[in-house]
Amino acid sequence: MARTYPTNTLQQARDVLEGWKAITTPITIVSVTQASVKTKMDAVSPVLEQIASMEAQLVDLRNQRDALLTDLWRDIKRVRAGIKSNFGDDSSEFAMVGGTRLSERKSPIHTRPPVTS
Repeated sequence: MARTYPTNTLQQARDVLEGWKAITTPITIVSVTQASVKTKMDAVSPVLEQIASMEAQLVDLRNQRDALLTDLWRDIKRVRAGIKSNFGDDSSEFAMVGGTRLSERKSPIHTRPPVTS
């Protein structure tokens, strides 16, 4: 979802409220008061703190996921290597565990440089 506000909205609100308080001439703005702006600013802070906390938790969960998947990938490679060493790299058993059989691999294509006369 696209944001409909600038990324520095809270800072702008602080600046506006500070400037608004410094103005000595009373200004009437329909449905917006200094108190309502301050209340909304105060409501944002706990939400931002909660987001920061959840982002930290998310980083921790991603690190756990990466560690688990790295360990799992290591096991997968070991199983495939074991199957390959026991049954051969052209065996159907090797193909059953996700390996590409030797007979099914493409032969390498070497490009030759153009002949210049």
